[in-house]
Amino acid sequence: MPPKWRTEPRFPDGPSPDPAGSHHERRIRSFQPRRSRVTTGQGEALKRLWGTWGLDIDGHRVIDLKELFDGLPVVLEIGFGMGEATAQMAADDPGTGILAADVHTPGQGNLLALAERGGMTNIRVANGDAIILLREMLPPDSLAGMRVYFPDPWPKARHHKRRLIQPDFLTLAATRLAPGAVLHCATDWEPYAEQMLEVLTAHPDFENTRPDGGFSPRPEFRPLTRFEGQGLDKGHLVHDLLFRRTEN
Repeated sequence: MPPKWRTEPRFPDGPSPDPAGSHHERRIRSFQPRRSRVTTGQGEALKRLWGTWGLDIDGHRVIDLKELFDGLPVVLEIGFGMGEATAQMAADDPGTGILAADVHTPGQGNLLALAERGGMTNIRVANGDAIILLREMLPPDSLAGMRVYFPDPWPKARHHKRRLIQPDFLTLAATRLAPGAVLHCATDWEPYAEQMLEVLTAHPDFENTRPDGGFSPRPEFRPLTRFEGQGLDKGHLVHDLLFRRTEN
């Protein structure tokens, strides 16, 4: 029998606890759902705004991004934590739509609240597995960019297979990125940064925006994130990687 939290939504008109339903597969996932406490403000934002700015990754339809974002070019952000950096980037660049995907309910509510408070209508929050979103719900060449900031590094060797930035993921991502679009990754876990650089450099659908083939300095448009601050406090080095989708 499935756990109660997977069958009974806490917010009947909000994000589903198990949006993909029958689309479950026997594959290793790169994320771990976290069922932490939702504050009153986050819960109210979910109830009030989910029907307008939220969507479940159910795998049952292809999204018309032009309609969803009123014709804006769209960047997909995979994993946004509590959403502070996402909201800041949306405010700084109102001419770009941000489709922000995560499975963390408090973060979803917090980002919706931040968007409403700041009057940012260029954010949509997607609930569920980003692989299903990419594979089944986004048209080819439809994304103007993709951001993967501070994904779970899965530091233990036996868990490295769970890391998101792998050759198979890059192959899928390349089919949804328009030629010339940039995949921007950032991590404070140096072994993961080295792996990212290795697999991205080796992939035929991507080319490094750095002429020297190395890491990039943090671009001005990427704010310092909460996770980044925690890493810096621990003495971690932060690495950015910006790779362009080739014209193949």
